[in-house]
Amino acid sequence: MSRDVRNPLLFECAWEVANKVGGIYTVIKTKVPVTVSEYGDRYCLIGPLSYKTAPMEVEAEEPTDEHLAATLDNMRAQGVKALYGRWLIEGAPHVLLFDTGSMYSKLDEWKGDLWNLAGIPSPPNDHETNETIVFGYLVAWFLGDYVARQLTTAVVAHFHEWQAGLAIPLCRKRHIDVTTVFTTHATLLGRYLCAGSVDFYNNLQYFDVDHEAGKRGIYHRYCIERSATHCADVFTTVSHITAYEAEHLLKRKPDGVVPNGLNVVKFQAMHEFQNRHATSKAKIDEFVRGHFYGHYDFDLDNTLYMFTAGRYEYRNKGVDMFIEALARLNYRLQKAQSTVTVVAFIIMPAATHSYTIEALKGQAVTKQLRDTVTEIQNRIGARLFESAARFHGDSSSSSGALPNADKLLSDEDLVLLKRRIFALKRNSLPPITTHNMADDAGDPILNQIRRVRLFNDASDRTTRNSCAAHISACSPATTSRGGYTPAECTVMGIPSITTNLSGFGCFMADLIERPQDEGCYIVDRRAQSVEDAVEQLADYMHTFSTKSRRQRINQRNRVERLSPLLDWKNLGIEYSKSRQLALRRAYPDAFQANGDEEEGLEEDGYFGSGERQGWMAPSVPASPRFRGSATPGDMGTLTEEMQSLETSDYRGYNQWPGASEEEDSYPFPLVMKVRSRAGSVMSGASTPGGGTFRSLSERDLEKADAALSQRGRRCKRTKDGVREEQREVVERRGPTDICRHAKNYLGSRTFFAMLLGRHRRRISAFQFNG
Repeated sequence: MSRDVRNPLLFECAWEVANKVGGIYTVIKTKVPVTVSEYGDRYCLIGPLSYKTAPMEVEAEEPTDEHLAATLDNMRAQGVKALYGRWLIEGAPHVLLFDTGSMYSKLDEWKGDLWNLAGIPSPPNDHETNETIVFGYLVAWFLGDYVARQLTTAVVAHFHEWQAGLAIPLCRKRHIDVTTVFTTHATLLGRYLCAGSVDFYNNLQYFDVDHEAGKRGIYHRYCIERSATHCADVFTTVSHITAYEAEHLLKRKPDGVVPNGLNVVKFQAMHEFQNRHATSKAKIDEFVRGHFYGHYDFDLDNTLYMFTAGRYEYRNKGVDMFIEALARLNYRLQKAQSTVTVVAFIIMPAATHSYTIEALKGQAVTKQLRDTVTEIQNRIGARLFESAARFHGDSSSSSGALPNADKLLSDEDLVLLKRRIFALKRNSLPPITTHNMADDAGDPILNQIRRVRLFNDASDRTTRNSCAAHISACSPATTSRGGYTPAECTVMGIPSITTNLSGFGCFMADLIERPQDEGCYIVDRRAQSVEDAVEQLADYMHTFSTKSRRQRINQRNRVERLSPLLDWKNLGIEYSKSRQLALRRAYPDAFQANGDEEEGLEEDGYFGSGERQGWMAPSVPASPRFRGSATPGDMGTLTEEMQSLETSDYRGYNQWPGASEEEDSYPFPLVMKVRSRAGSVMSGASTPGGGTFRSLSERDLEKADAALSQRGRRCKRTKDGVREEQREVVERRGPTDICRHAKNYLGSRTFFAMLLGRHRRRISAFQFNG
């Protein structure tokens, strides 16, 4: 019996379903609304049961699908413990969680079966691998039993990462009629190689992957990941850098890229996120007062906050670069005698014992001072009100006169205030960490801070605060394949620094002509040395720290308007493509019967098929121009809609910066890159003062005149002295209304400078030949 491929069932399996560990939890959780809108009740998530988080995240209920209910009853009868219900997040999807501990009695049996089926070894003392094996066999058991009962509808199973992917080779070996998709967010071996201080990406094709995995004691995990990769109907990654990595380490070229997105909720007005920014900064100011005040004073209005956050992976997350760049930034600010103070946060989970006494004491005495000031403020207000109420206009009367300002603060209040101020003073330096580290002497972050001597001295312009548990983000990661920290900052209008080795950095570099102009700074970690990369990072940080408040506000506006690029409403289509491609590969006859082959929906190049629709950011006054599309997984061609854009469509057309205007104080163009039909990259529109086109020098203008003069020798002059050939060139390249408006200036280089500066795309074929 053929299955219905038009309305398939979708089971999405991941280790972090209702179980927050890392970034995959964010991927799954934020993607749920768009997936539920596509599949409805045909969508169910599968994950391991965590008794710590499940009671708070899942509402238990009985399944309405009779086949699913029968399958679970059968498994429970054999000792399997499972929880079925609704995940209490936006979209409220169905979720099925298996208790791996309930079937540990079969672990040895399943390990032997895994060796016999796939030749995958499994050491006895690797708890994570044991959990993976039990979970994988439970998922394969469930899928096999379910599709044996449900025979009418196609079933798609989408697996994330190797911990959930073991069920894929099991389904293939058992010939279970289920379509599989495997998505890797970062290869397992790649994480270890990046952490090992090797020149990873430039030597990727030369690694002996089996030897490297065995040397690091992860060969069995690598085998699970590689078997899932090769047995899946469709294999995808979350970024192009991961695709390049997977092709060499896992020996299969990915079928497409499914970039990470966010469930973006646009602010109702432009000032709304600025107000939220101010509110959040006020909370951080409160913490900084307690942590640093009493040691020395600095102006919080002239203080910048930078942070890096993520799992504790010292090298992979670029913490080594971040600290080194902070030391160089500190030196530059000291040398320039800058009054700016930079407070840097390193937010990573680590083994700790408790809060540091100094950190708690600082917050306590600061709160005590605030409470005392509030109490004195209330008493002064009461005295002032009483005097004002009794005042009758006769200043000679002591009973009805306005109080003297010197008498508003009583002696008792003054003594109490002095006691609180003196209690706040401390002689030691501010603590580096908020917690007592379990291994202070061996902690790599603390050791590097000691090496570069960033001890929060009064002369330092950069101070550190490591939180074991916001405002510019800095994530110079080596192996952040998807990367959510800079993406979340972008949605909130916070500038960020990333690298071209991260998925987010590659994503933005592929879409935007000059990402740094939009508040997304990308450090080159592929084509230059580590020293040069650190210097570039320090340059970006120094550039940001020297901006005025108005420039930073304008930059936040430009960053926030990039958020639609990261919306699942735009990026979710790539997941739909991967599932559709898997169905076509599993059931080709069903699609041929419906005549889809005649519609040009062939499998080859499926992720790259179709023309793109132009995306326009809803934020005012943005008018973005594509480099490719809103999704890097589909490198489409230049669409007809984009070819028909007129010059007046370009933002900034009537906006030239005045000489007295501050940098970045005028609306800035979002310049996006466009791919021609031949695959070449063409720059988008730009406006003078910002964008991709530099200002024309006298030498450029001389070349333009020389080129035009060479052409003009063959042309006769009209009575107004305008060359017909030049008129023909301009009318062919630029819009006719502009040409008519400038008909008296066609022979002047001033007009051509304006035309080149504003409408570069219209005359992209024009070449200087002088």
